[in-house]
Amino acid sequence: MSRFVRPSKYRHVFGQTGKKEYGIENVKVSNSAWDTNLIAASGRYISINWNASGGGAFAILPLPSPFHATSNLPYKLPDIIPLARSHTAPVLDTDWSPHNDAIVASAGEDGKAMIWKVEPSSFEGWGEEGWEPRDFDPVLRIDVSPRKIGQVLFHPTADNVLATASGEHTVKLWDLANPESAKSVLTGHGDSIQSMAFNPAGTVLVTTSRDRKLRMFDARAGNEAVRVTDGHGGIKGARVVWMGENNNIATTGFSRMSDRQLSVWETGGLGNIKTITIDQSSGIMMPFWSDNNILFLAGKGDGNIRYYEWESEQLFPLAEHKSNEPQRGMCFLPRRALNVFDCEIARAYKISGSYIEPIAFIVPRKSDSFQSDIFPPAPSSEPTLSAAEFFSGKTAPPKLVNLENGSTTTSSQSASSLSTPAAAPTPTKTASAPAPAPISPPSPVAAKPPSPVITKAPEPQPVAVTPSRTQSQSADTGALEDENARLESELREAREKIRNLELQVESIRANARKAAQALLDE
Repeated sequence: MSRFVRPSKYRHVFGQTGKKEYGIENVKVSNSAWDTNLIAASGRYISINWNASGGGAFAILPLPSPFHATSNLPYKLPDIIPLARSHTAPVLDTDWSPHNDAIVASAGEDGKAMIWKVEPSSFEGWGEEGWEPRDFDPVLRIDVSPRKIGQVLFHPTADNVLATASGEHTVKLWDLANPESAKSVLTGHGDSIQSMAFNPAGTVLVTTSRDRKLRMFDARAGNEAVRVTDGHGGIKGARVVWMGENNNIATTGFSRMSDRQLSVWETGGLGNIKTITIDQSSGIMMPFWSDNNILFLAGKGDGNIRYYEWESEQLFPLAEHKSNEPQRGMCFLPRRALNVFDCEIARAYKISGSYIEPIAFIVPRKSDSFQSDIFPPAPSSEPTLSAAEFFSGKTAPPKLVNLENGSTTTSSQSASSLSTPAAAPTPTKTASAPAPAPISPPSPVAAKPPSPVITKAPEPQPVAVTPSRTQSQSADTGALEDENARLESELREAREKIRNLELQVESIRANARKAAQALLDE
């Protein structure tokens, strides 16, 4: 066993639960057997799939905090509360808009998706004498499918773009300003879609399915996947999450022997990087990604939450938050709404029985000042594109917000690499896309730049041993670190360009095969 401990800022992260009255009691969670997280959160509200008679419903409640009691909301909910009730069958999933904390989408077994807007006045006078609950009304109804809608997901960068996954085994993308028909339809699934996730720029969507396949789609091109690979061996509840700006995705699922597994995949060819066997429990694992490069895993029926750090293309276990109360569902708060001065790097909302428990994940620090090293910029609530711009082919990097002062910047890491997909629809790009030949060379070539920087880094140190050269040493070290960061950024951008070119080529080949088959059929 090694005597050395891997250095990490997050090695001592711990989960902190507040007092009992800081949570929400008397929650009547849906009994639907459909596998979703049951709860979702924005920066101001949470939504919970509700057990209601006479059709489907979900509850909308103010956001509880692990640090203090929620104002204008009793700790124990009344037996009758305002609900969002317009679905005619159970609500299966909800998702909050990343660009407006008061907008939430819902999906139900009735084949409809609905959009709701929450007014702050909805929670005035709760529980007071003479108070009467008034249900929420949707601002938009979309007839998505004659079958149930299992998942809804807002686009991360384009405003008013929604993805829905239906029992027809398709994913549809909608412009909420023109919801008469879907703008893009992603097909090819052989069975029920179990989960889906966008990349940070929203140009690519990945799905898991009951047919045990992992698929990657060009979100705007539609039709079948441009990448397909075998996922987990078991058919039970596979989930997928995109690992932020890294060119990786993480999936959870089951092996053929019903072992719970965690896998990491590279997005260039959907090759498996690593698969870890977690345990032999039967609860479905829910993965959540934080831009601190931390992956949280919460199993249904488990009392613990595991978390891992992704570094140097490896997963390192950090710790576990343990509890005696098993969880039925869970969600995480958007990072821009965290309590940064308490060093809260993530916050989970756990459904346990009839209770919603907020859990703050905290890095212990003695200083009360802002800790910039543990708070990288978070995705901003400002959209970078309109729905019309997105579906017309325009691509833009996501906007980020500085958690110290609230200033907004553009993600420089993916800015240049995102220019390639925007030109994909034009035929002239396909002519220059004999890039399948260059596609393989760039990865070994691109993998070289960081190595000379790392090998050169020790060279100034022998020269700087003398005290007279201390300032020169620090200047040289700083310059090398800057150069190393620049080259690593260029490497990531080169890999992203390669991946986008491969996606274009695969899409063109798929269309060509379809055209050839159509001619043969004629």
